[in-house]
Amino acid sequence: VQLQASGGGLVQAGASLRLSCAASRRTFSNNGVGWFRQAPGKEREFVAAINWRGGSTLYADSVKGRFTISRDNAKNAVWLQMNDLKPEDTAVYYCASHLSAYASRTEDGYRYWGQGTQVTVSS
Repeated sequence: VQLQASGGGLVQAGASLRLSCAASRRTFSNNGVGWFRQAPGKEREFVAAINWRGGSTLYADSVKGRFTISRDNAKNAVWLQMNDLKPEDTAVYYCASHLSAYASRTEDGYRYWGQGTQVTVSS
């Protein structure tokens, strides 16, 4: 599976962005998908994850209530809707496909990773 993350950009605090993760070569409709982010000088951290059917989602406490993960298996795509963005959300965002059908907070088990998309939030 090859993953392509897109939709990042430079926005002001309070704005919204919608990140997309598209799979090619193979479908990821049977796999959990997660979003992670890495800010400059920091370790990569979990943001959100969704199980294969979309019925189970997980969020980091820092984004809960502001970000929403969703998917459409017919389109082989996963999205991360980010509202009320804050400067601390500035990071490179990565999507990843899990080996299993489940949503997971830990990087272990995420086998395929996209190249990342930059999100910059100015104050």
